[in-house]
Amino acid sequence: MKQTSRIYVAGHQGLVGSALVRQLRTLGYPNLVLRTHQELDLTNQSAVQRFFSTERPEYIFLAAAKVGGILANATHPAEFVQQNLLIQTNVIHEAYCTGVKRLLFLGSSCIYPKHAPQPIKEEYLLTGALEVTNRPYAVAKISGVEMCWSYNRQYGTHFLAAMPTNLFGPGDRYDLQNSHVIPALLQKMHEAKVKAALEVVIWGTGMPRREFLYSDDAADACIFLMNLPEEELNEIIRDDELRPVVNIGCGYDITVREVADLVAEVVGFRGRLVFDPTKPDGTPRKLLDIGRLARLGWRPRTSLRDGLKNTYENLDVDIAKYDQRFLARPVGAN
Repeated sequence: MKQTSRIYVAGHQGLVGSALVRQLRTLGYPNLVLRTHQELDLTNQSAVQRFFSTERPEYIFLAAAKVGGILANATHPAEFVQQNLLIQTNVIHEAYCTGVKRLLFLGSSCIYPKHAPQPIKEEYLLTGALEVTNRPYAVAKISGVEMCWSYNRQYGTHFLAAMPTNLFGPGDRYDLQNSHVIPALLQKMHEAKVKAALEVVIWGTGMPRREFLYSDDAADACIFLMNLPEEELNEIIRDDELRPVVNIGCGYDITVREVADLVAEVVGFRGRLVFDPTKPDGTPRKLLDIGRLARLGWRPRTSLRDGLKNTYENLDVDIAKYDQRFLARPVGAN
């Protein structure tokens, strides 16, 4: 990407999208094309066609998606599959129609089989059954990967799919009905600290292992991939065996119980952590093999502890927006 390139960040107000905007601006890319959901509904095919025809972006980071945790996926499966299919189909197809130079599609590590060997390599895609609690979302994201592969193969496009691990950071969703592990833990611990509560209830046994990556590191990896030399990019997108997929992660995992202890320490909650085994755990383990990305020359910079500190220290505005709702709820409510 040149400094003057027109770069469209789809989903720029979300966790990854906002991190991408921060990183791009820091790196000196001023020509960013940004639209809120109110300004451009990516599920509307006609609106997306008009946008691409008018704006003509050269590079696209497709970070827009309907996302949520176990509860959200379980209660709204139709929305997760339908909305994500529409968003990625409209954007990827119009990127091809208008001659976009490169597109990076943001997927999710949940595309891999529930019982995939650990750590999970890119070639394990479509080799086994998916985790049922988020299967509709995962199937939609797999469809996005297949679209990138298919358009590359048939039309010679340069569409890449990045599969990040569990992400956290500024701009995350703090809503117990829809948030992922770390924002849910931060919210619960913060609420409990404010109320001087004696305990916090956490879903599941705490035994599943998860890999976490700070959102600014994920954005840095995405920009790194978008700027790969032509030869290295072609080696990835023309690989029929692996598809145009690159895992993004930190290379190690910890248990949910361990991350809960770390969040409590960072937040300053000194009460008891109670795990509720009647609630679902999700996939037992999900650690990505990041060898492909490491061989290209990228490594994460932010430790889990530092990332959590940065996230919590920058949450004053976000937490304040929800404080009244937090304080009206029983501690540990889901």
